[in-house]
Amino acid sequence: MIRPYSPSDKPAVLHIWREASAIAHPFLSAALVAQAEAMIRDQFLDLAETWMIDADNTPAGFIALLGNEVGGLFVLPSHQGKGYGRALLDHALHTRAELELCVFAANHRARGFYKAYGFQAGEERLNAFFDQPEIVMHLSR
Repeated sequence: MIRPYSPSDKPAVLHIWREASAIAHPFLSAALVAQAEAMIRDQFLDLAETWMIDADNTPAGFIALLGNEVGGLFVLPSHQGKGYGRALLDHALHTRAELELCVFAANHRARGFYKAYGFQAGEERLNAFFDQPEIVMHLSR
């Protein structure tokens, strides 16, 4: 079930982000991950349009949108491969003609997922905060 985020979901979102990020981004330092989590908690989450996906009435994943940009799409590792990420992207595309996102170049699994969904790779650049190469990807309906 996909539903709107509510402020009471913040601990669940941060838990999902930590768990999924640990697998997707093992190349990030613990210090940068802690800084990023603080920014998500204290700033970005309140600015984004966020949607939750539940499994057995428990949050299993989320998508955070800033306009047409996917600021984050994360699913608990135990629920990955079950279509939750695809369902969240489908939900976002229901109200948007296009989506854009940035994915770390070293995150091969996510790059493959987005490519299979239909995103096209664009510019490669350096993420200034994480000092990691990232790829901008675009999708139009």
